Amino acid sequence: MKPSTRGTLAAVVTCVAAAAAAAASATPAAAIGTVPVPVPLDGVEKSLNVELPRLGAELPLPTPGAPEGPRFVEGRLLPERVVPQLPVAAGLPGVGLRAPLPEILGNDFNHLGLDAPASDVRTLGPGLTLDAPLTAPNPDRFGLPDLQLPAAGVLTPVLQAVPGADLGLGKGL
Repeated sequence: MKPSTRGTLAAVVTCVAAAAAAAASATPAAAIGTVPVPVPLDGVEKSLNVELPRLGAELPLPTPGAPEGPRFVEGRLLPERVVPQLPVAAGLPGVGLRAPLPEILGNDFNHLGLDAPASDVRTLGPGLTLDAPLTAPNPDRFGLPDLQLPAAGVLTPVLQAVPGADLGLGKGL
């Protein structure tokens, strides 16, 4: 095997190993589709020689799902859900903050920490259901439909989430 071929093979193996290691160390927040957003304040902190807050965030990536199709019901001319509800899965944004405090509360409480991790959100868009002013064919009336009042309804949207946060005071959080 030529040296250039061995070098190329070594580079490919290294890239595959790095990708496998990155996939193995993925955080649960990455599983719900978030993008980390760090706020770099190190340069300002070093130039001013002052302790500044450390701030980072996670922004969710919404992913639309497949809508549930219309359901046919016996005795109706139109399906039950004319305009189906569209599910969208996403997350609430997460934030992490570490900030210095003046020593107002004493020596043991000189830092504030806030952790609000990204959490899953399940939504279902509004839908529409309609019913025609005619019924299905009636065999007692020689196959002619009966008259009925037309009906229309709006399927309400759904929003489900379980957000959480931790707030703490301490020394050198």
